[in-house]
Amino acid sequence: MTGDLDFVLMAGSSSQELGQAIAAYLDHPLSPGEVLRFSDGNTFVRVLSNVRGRDVFLVQAMAFAPNDEFVELLFWIDALKRASASSVTVVLPYFSYAKGDKKDEPRVSIRARVCADALEVAGADRVVTMDLHAPQVQGFFRVPVDDLRAEPVLAERLRQELPDNLVIVAPDAGFAKRARGLATRLGAPLAIADKRRVAHDENAEIIEVIGDVEGRVAVLVDDFSISAGTLCEAAAKLADRGATRVVAAISHGLLTGDATARIEKSPIERLYMTDTIEGHPTPLPAGTEVVSIAPLFGEAIRRISKRESISVLFS
Repeated sequence: MTGDLDFVLMAGSSSQELGQAIAAYLDHPLSPGEVLRFSDGNTFVRVLSNVRGRDVFLVQAMAFAPNDEFVELLFWIDALKRASASSVTVVLPYFSYAKGDKKDEPRVSIRARVCADALEVAGADRVVTMDLHAPQVQGFFRVPVDDLRAEPVLAERLRQELPDNLVIVAPDAGFAKRARGLATRLGAPLAIADKRRVAHDENAEIIEVIGDVEGRVAVLVDDFSISAGTLCEAAAKLADRGATRVVAAISHGLLTGDATARIEKSPIERLYMTDTIEGHPTPLPAGTEVVSIAPLFGEAIRRISKRESISVLFS
């Protein structure tokens, strides 16, 4: 895309494929690094190129082994700072511990805040992420945080493949505002699934669907899905309420355990998800389409490196 970019682009062990895709979009090399994991569980990282006085963009998601991946990320930041990098921008496609955003019961940790503090202490100068579970997590950082949205990328794919008689369905009231943004882009009405969660497991009960879905293609949207329990239960409710088809569009698809089997048995005909997460331990459900957000991250990196505004990426 451009040959005048003066920065170093690297990727940790959990985001090698996305790092390569971003590098391809930018037409910019992905600098090498080395990660070793010893038999006692220790992690060792080494930067294999000269970064002295350079701005570095480091891509590393936290997904299936968030503790190991986060510690590796801290070590990368420290190694880059000790190698005299001018700045380190952490590109965090999926921030797993963003779900720990509040103290909603006694004697619990606000995990996202702990991670934010650790990233800053290690030396991160900026964070670029996508679809944080709660926007207030940005306020846990004292360095700039750019929370990109998968919405425009998913909206374009839905517009290309689905008919006009859509209804966008939020999985709970808390996600209604973001779902309304997608509904506005697609010129579709909004419905909300009333969800209740009674324990610290990955299961929720869908009590009711608020809104008219009869005779429409229902598009379930969410920021992430782990067990797919909420998606599948909501899909069953939508089918019961007369939706002609049910599809799902999510930013971060972890889909652990029995999630694939659960989706394939559900009314969900097609699942759209981005490539923020890679290395799934089990096959993805049949009918899954992975939509790349590498151009979005690549454009954010290009604009940040050239000291340009990235606000257009949120439009």
